[in-house]
Amino acid sequence: MAAAAGTLAAAVVTVLLVSSARARVGAARQAHLMLAIGSALAALTTAIALVGVLTFAEQWGHHQAARTNFAIGIGIGTAISSTVMCAGLLRLPWAAGTRRIAGRHLLDALVIAFALWFVGWVLVSPPAQIFGSATPRPCVGIFIAAGAAALAVGIVVIVTMRGAGSRLRLLLMGCGAISVAACGVGLTAGLCQGGPGLATLSGVVMPIALMVVAFAGRGQDTEAIAELDVIRRGASYAFVPMMAMAISGMVHVMAGGQITMMGIALGSLEGFALAVRQFVALRDVRNYAIRMQDREAHFKELAHTDPLTGLANRRGLLRALAEEVEPDKPCVLLGLDLDGFKNVNDMRGHDVGDDVLVEVGQRLRMNLRPGDVAARLGGDEFAVLMWAKPHEALGAAERLLGVLNKPYEQQSGRVFLSVSIGVAGAETAADDTTLLQHADLALRYAKQRGKNRVERYHASYDQLLRRRTTIEHELRGAIDRGEVHLAFQPVVIMPSIRPVGAEALIRWHHPVLGAVRPDEFIPIAEECGMIAKIGAWVLHQACHQLSRWLADGHDVWVSVNVSPRELHAAEYVDQVADALRAHRVPPQRLVLEVTEQAVAIDLDELIKRLRALRAIGVRIALDDFGSGFSSLGQLRRLPIDILKIDHSLVAETEPSVDHGLAPLVTLAGGIEPSGKGKTQGGPLVDIVVRLGHRLGLEVIAEGVTNQREQAAVQGAGCRFGQGQLFGWGVPAEHFEALLDASTSPGARPEKIKTDKIADRPACGELAPPAQRLAPTPPVQDVGSVDSSREIRQS
Repeated sequence: MAAAAGTLAAAVVTVLLVSSARARVGAARQAHLMLAIGSALAALTTAIALVGVLTFAEQWGHHQAARTNFAIGIGIGTAISSTVMCAGLLRLPWAAGTRRIAGRHLLDALVIAFALWFVGWVLVSPPAQIFGSATPRPCVGIFIAAGAAALAVGIVVIVTMRGAGSRLRLLLMGCGAISVAACGVGLTAGLCQGGPGLATLSGVVMPIALMVVAFAGRGQDTEAIAELDVIRRGASYAFVPMMAMAISGMVHVMAGGQITMMGIALGSLEGFALAVRQFVALRDVRNYAIRMQDREAHFKELAHTDPLTGLANRRGLLRALAEEVEPDKPCVLLGLDLDGFKNVNDMRGHDVGDDVLVEVGQRLRMNLRPGDVAARLGGDEFAVLMWAKPHEALGAAERLLGVLNKPYEQQSGRVFLSVSIGVAGAETAADDTTLLQHADLALRYAKQRGKNRVERYHASYDQLLRRRTTIEHELRGAIDRGEVHLAFQPVVIMPSIRPVGAEALIRWHHPVLGAVRPDEFIPIAEECGMIAKIGAWVLHQACHQLSRWLADGHDVWVSVNVSPRELHAAEYVDQVADALRAHRVPPQRLVLEVTEQAVAIDLDELIKRLRALRAIGVRIALDDFGSGFSSLGQLRRLPIDILKIDHSLVAETEPSVDHGLAPLVTLAGGIEPSGKGKTQGGPLVDIVVRLGHRLGLEVIAEGVTNQREQAAVQGAGCRFGQGQLFGWGVPAEHFEALLDASTSPGARPEKIKTDKIADRPACGELAPPAQRLAPTPPVQDVGSVDSSREIRQS
């Protein structure tokens, strides 16, 4: 009955394990199949053992030899079944992820198994004999089953301690495998000596152990994968078993026991297992150290390499400077920066920008000599370390300039970029950091001088940079400290040379730096974002002074220069209107001057802003006309009232007639300038004045320095002049003295009625926009810039 019940239960367990295996894939399926096979073998072996017990039951004492041989077979069967089940445990991915890890686990399990076997041998051998008279006689079947049980205990301990998944499931499945091995020991012991009761009890417990394995195996597998941990392997797993063997052996000898061949064999096997384990551990540590070295070298290389371009990064460049630079070896560092690369990212996208950077890296690699180091320092900034003399590096830099300026073919179309290059030699720097700074200074100087060029470092660049940094720092509090003031340069009417207007010019006098020129600190203010604050201060100061002059009865207007950044700000129109309202200045008395460079930036948006300014009554002047490249089409579209001729056209001689006015010459008066050398400025002034009058604009000649130039611009029909001949920029009180002198009795036939200034026609009233290109009356009838009274007096 026990055999039938056990066989039936074992069959059910096997079916459950097979079905569980079919529900899994990969190594997990193989592991569950091995558990099912081990369970089936254990069930079959148990059934055979119970049948043998029934066979030998009637004459149990007369078949000792047959029972012993039969027990050997049963021991082998149970050992195989438990070993297959333990192999299934080792095959589980979350118990031992790979065969290599499973081999390490098996080796550690053998160390534990031999120790358990030795301790068990000590306990059952004289003088201990813990079972007394029931101690089994030496039986090969028992030894085989006991060895399998010890191995099962070792494997279960190892996989439970080192598994990556649920340790409870591993422990339950392992306990089932240990129980199967223990039942095998009971079956063989009962057949050899213990009697049919022990064998039958073991046969009844065997299906229960198999049910535990089946129950634990049907749980859900974890996704964790066991890994080999070289660092943690080899502490208590080897120390504790060896200590157990040593202590039990000493106690056995001290109690009078003898070390038989079995003890010697077990001790030798334990030592051999420990030696093999130590060898494997050393090999693992050595391989681990090699991998760590390889990884360290790999990550070290990654730390010195730019991941996008494959060039060296800043650390790589510094490493090359530190390791390869020799005192007698000429070394030059090139700093490169792509001009306008930000527009590529903004307009084409960062993917296209990255592709361009990769192409730049490839071009650098292909055009450098062996040994030279190309690096990407960040963004669109690159560097090249060259082992060459400075003059050779300059030639190489010029070649790189041509190579990198070529178009970059992209799927979205061609990308055109230029590059600025700064060159610094190692002889100019005391260390690597200073060399990088020198190359960066030369690069910045190349960009300031117009970009798309090569510049070599000079010691004066340090002074320029320090001065620029000082100016930027001191400029932030210059207004609050009262270091900034306005100067007013007169605009006169010719030929009376009487001031009718003034251009407000900002002046900065620093207690340490002295007088700082506007062309030096205004670009810095634009770069650091302070131009809006400075422009607002200039606007309010100019309106305040203008309101005082108007209140004193002076018929005058004031012009204020506007930077491109101010003009393109959406709130600038409201700022101008607020300034006029705050200081009670008639809008027509304020002139805003814009340059041709400002016109070249976003023309449509600029036209909207200028129209909004004219709508509040402010007049617009196009400053420095002739120094840029304004076309006739742009000049016709711009809502301007005044044209200010650049001083380069007013000068007596000019290097060439081409000032961007070539397309305007024929349309203005049908005059084709001839000759490619120097020409007199008079004809150009005549052309521009006639052009301005045809467009309905008033014209002011800037930069008049002597009487010959005055005669030239006056003969061309220009009634208003500005320049050194008529006065430099002066403080407000000095300009007010000029106004007082020009309005004193005898200097002017009429006295200005100050109480009706606001009721006069707007200064410089223009014809409606539709009539801007219509033929105009003679020059003296054109609307004046100052007032209608000046037209009558002229």
